[in-house]
Amino acid sequence: MKILKYYSLFSLISKGKEIAKGVDTVSFDLFDTLLIRRIHDPDLIKLPVARYVSNLAKQRGLHWTATQVQDLRDTIEARHRLETGKRFDDFEACYPSYMKEMLAEIFSDEATDTLYDSVADYEVAVENSMLVPRGELIDWLSELREQNKTILVVSDIYLPAEYLKRFVQHAGFYHLVDDIISSADTFLAKASGKAFPLIQKKYNIDVKRWLHVGDNPISDGLRPLEFGVQALVLHDAEEGRRKSIIKRMVNYSAGRPFWRGRALQQLMQPLEYENVERDDLYIEGYSFLGPLLGAFVQSIAEESVKRSIGKIFFMSREGWTFKKYWEHSIPHLFPEGNLPATEYLYVSRMALAGASCAYTGLTQTKADIVFLPRGNSDFLDVCRVFSLDPGPFVTHLARYKLSETTTLSHLHTGYEQKNSEQFRELIQDEGFQNEIKRQTRPANDALQLYLEELGFFDHSDVALVDIGWLGTIQRFFYDAIAHRNDAPVCHGLLFGATRGIPFPTTSKNSIEGIMYDKDRFDFAASAILYARDLFEEACRAPHPTLNGYGMKENGDYELIFRRTDDAIGQAEKLQDENYVALQQGVFEAAPAYAAASALLGYSIKDYRPWLNYLLVSKLAFPKTREVINIRHRHHLDDFHGAKIVSKSSDRISDGIWDLPVFALRFSPFVKLRRFLRHMKERLNE
Repeated sequence: MKILKYYSLFSLISKGKEIAKGVDTVSFDLFDTLLIRRIHDPDLIKLPVARYVSNLAKQRGLHWTATQVQDLRDTIEARHRLETGKRFDDFEACYPSYMKEMLAEIFSDEATDTLYDSVADYEVAVENSMLVPRGELIDWLSELREQNKTILVVSDIYLPAEYLKRFVQHAGFYHLVDDIISSADTFLAKASGKAFPLIQKKYNIDVKRWLHVGDNPISDGLRPLEFGVQALVLHDAEEGRRKSIIKRMVNYSAGRPFWRGRALQQLMQPLEYENVERDDLYIEGYSFLGPLLGAFVQSIAEESVKRSIGKIFFMSREGWTFKKYWEHSIPHLFPEGNLPATEYLYVSRMALAGASCAYTGLTQTKADIVFLPRGNSDFLDVCRVFSLDPGPFVTHLARYKLSETTTLSHLHTGYEQKNSEQFRELIQDEGFQNEIKRQTRPANDALQLYLEELGFFDHSDVALVDIGWLGTIQRFFYDAIAHRNDAPVCHGLLFGATRGIPFPTTSKNSIEGIMYDKDRFDFAASAILYARDLFEEACRAPHPTLNGYGMKENGDYELIFRRTDDAIGQAEKLQDENYVALQQGVFEAAPAYAAASALLGYSIKDYRPWLNYLLVSKLAFPKTREVINIRHRHHLDDFHGAKIVSKSSDRISDGIWDLPVFALRFSPFVKLRRFLRHMKERLNE
């Protein structure tokens, strides 16, 4: 009895279409035929379920590890299969029966139907995240449906048909099939051949006009042929190769952490009809930024649980993107739902700068921050940054032989050392500081009202999530609220912490860089410093920058956004349009990251070697085409003034991501030279 094997979908479907002309019924195997799994071993689906049950048990004060849960499940399932084998030819198990027994042993009286449903729903969700429909076979199903063929889906599996229907519905072709049959419902399987007489009788099928398609040479080939059903068996070598690749990566990851991130990214890759032609920026967003942001927000969730955070506040325009990524990924990674609530805060350096001075005044450090951007040179820039009216300060400045336009930055023409010394003395002046506090108090009052409306002060510990760098936003933010007795402990969780200016860490206010932190030496991760503006622009929210907080006449507050109809606003709009595909790739990577990470059970410490490799290869040694495609067209630095630096100080940046295309392509060893300089700078910090 010859089994017809086909080694490609094209050849199998071609033969199937030929045979289908003479049949009325076509049945299909489900797994590895109509649906393929991203993972090579279906049993790996059970591991995140075991972790989920373990976490539910811990919430109830029961001490069950994920390994113990999985061992118990395997033991009960094996016993059920043996008991079934005493009555039937097939050693099958039924998921609801053995899972309810397992939950009863773990949770005792708390093992309700509701608990079972939550566990089963999560297992279905994990399975669905790993299933991909084979597009060409689904297209054939559509043709068979148009030809009025009876279409059945038949599977040997421990899950009853009601669960298989959910897989097919999720895959989007439930409307194309007449029924779905599972061996778990009858314990009569394809493997023994007993399923085929059952199906023939139930649906009154003419065996001679029946075609079965599957991937198993015994269950889907020999057994239907023995019953007189025509059968086609798919032996897809390319699919086997794909599975062998992910199998190798997962196996390597057990002992070599580098491969954990590589396995993660492999599981994230689109398959079958998901794999369509995409814009280059979409690919960079999905394959490069997507995993980085995934590891970042997963780490935020883990840290929030560890630190007993009451609420997570995503800050600034980058925080908008982080929060959106969170919403698309974290619920899948933490299904037990024991995470704090999240909120987006409208903040910016410009908006917070003035409000931060209402009680602490203008400190020397804050003044120094103003002159970090090369375009700032005098007291007018201080007033612009801190939203001050310069008029009332004229007399204060005069007492220290200064004016509004006295050069205070060494980068600009006219600078003298005595200018800085006199300005430092001015900052110590009580009258000067009182005027600072008077002018900035309304902005601070408006900020307090805004935060109170969001319930910010209702929590003892909060997480403040931002892209980071110097931590300026959190520095200003905490200064603005520190005077309140109900100010919570602020845990700053930043994408990167460069700490160019020491951060005033206290027991109530701290920052930590997740992907990169200068205080935690990680040379590979420091590649982030190559293109900080890229991360800011890629993660920027679509709304305008917040310029400040204002008080209305009725005592309410208002958020004041910068205008969008000027040259800067139009440049921002063009940049947003340029990165539309990039952000689309980032957000569509979120559920794929969550599914892959939930399956593997790893976190950022496991992925870091691979993520560091991505950072170095993409940022320190990019292809010229990548720099041209990815780097931003426009970047708004709201602190940066319009002053021109003196020629002696005017050094054009020679960073890789700032070089012209000609230099990138033809300057000898330009990337290596820049990398060695970067290494020297990091080692000398």
